[in-house]
Amino acid sequence: MKPGGFTLIEVMVVVVILSILAAIVVPKIMDRPEQARITKAKNDIRALEAALNLYRLDNMVYPTTDQGLEALVTKPTGSPEPKNWKDGGYLDRLPTDPWGNQYLYLNPGSHSNIDIYSTGLDPLSGDDDLGNWNLE
Repeated sequence: MKPGGFTLIEVMVVVVILSILAAIVVPKIMDRPEQARITKAKNDIRALEAALNLYRLDNMVYPTTDQGLEALVTKPTGSPEPKNWKDGGYLDRLPTDPWGNQYLYLNPGSHSNIDIYSTGLDPLSGDDDLGNWNLE
């Protein structure tokens, strides 16, 4: 009768198999941290844009640039005053981008053109910015 458990050889075979799998999989995953950051930023920007669209549905306008994205968390003061601002806000908190910076928001005054973006790793605005205009 064989007692329950594994032999040393069986355990070693499993360890070798797991080591081979780790050697193949880990480099593929670890090679993509920047791509993961970009994907997170795109998802955050989409979520911010959706919350801003809800804000606009309730209040007929987007927050001004001065009111900023903070208008999604706390009721903004100043003009235009959001008369139908949802109690509790549109977000619990504002996310930071994967590089540790605040997302930026611009409303040039048009009813349909707003910009939500991250400057990415480079803190300066430029062609490498990731915004709601280039999420594809």
